[in-house]
Amino acid sequence: MPPFLRFSLRWLLCGAAVFVACNGTDPADVNGTDDPADSDAPQGIRRYTYRIVNVFPHDPDAFTQGLVFDDGVLLEGTGGGDRMATNTGLPPASLREIELNSGRVLRQVSLDPQFFGEGITLLDGRIYQLTWQSRVGFIYDRQSFTVEEEFQYTSEGWGLTHDGQRLIMSDGTSVITFRDRETFAEIGRIEVAAEGQLIRRLNELEYVEGEIWANVFGTELIARISPADGSVIGWIDLAGLLTSRERASANVLNGIAYDSETQRIFVTGKLWPWLFEIELVAAD
Repeated sequence: MPPFLRFSLRWLLCGAAVFVACNGTDPADVNGTDDPADSDAPQGIRRYTYRIVNVFPHDPDAFTQGLVFDDGVLLEGTGGGDRMATNTGLPPASLREIELNSGRVLRQVSLDPQFFGEGITLLDGRIYQLTWQSRVGFIYDRQSFTVEEEFQYTSEGWGLTHDGQRLIMSDGTSVITFRDRETFAEIGRIEVAAEGQLIRRLNELEYVEGEIWANVFGTELIARISPADGSVIGWIDLAGLLTSRERASANVLNGIAYDSETQRIFVTGKLWPWLFEIELVAAD
């Protein structure tokens, strides 16, 4: 179905395309505890749902790990290539340049099959890309899409963004580290928590108007995080973006991109057929 028809159908069914996530993921489920009694939902934190503004095609074979908006196009890092990818039939990990309106791949660089690609970010004409367990990352020239340098780190690599000066990295735990843009050495860290409750499985990152936004792996939540102390200052519940049929062949929500010039927010997921432009709606 063409995106505009699908969008119109959602508008009719959902009423002005506002999805109040009645069956969404509770923030209490993101801390990794097995006992529900240990997972009381944090209180006093702003909660948001969303309104769909636009729906764009997205490659349903793209195992999205990183997403960046840049001058009218999207940069996307995908996972694949290692033992996990071989077992699941994923194509090789890649770095891609994507046409927004059509979802067409304009350029693509595939990683060596030993590497499982993870988060990406763009800073001063250089694209940084993490790998999952190889503890090595790559720096590409934005214009040529060629690798200029490699860098190393000691943890797993999950999400990556920046605040204009420092690189900001997640590793699947509750810790977010700040990295030197030249050496990738750790120069600071925060531990993410919601009213004393650690929030683990932090995944793809985006820096949005002074906040760090993070997908929480395995949920339909985005945490809005203070970079000063790691406190969660908001939850965005994106439950219901995909239909039940679409979800059957898709993987988890993962991918946030922000257009700072127009304040547009884009989200997608691993193996999702659509990229959504959304506006936040306060649920408080």
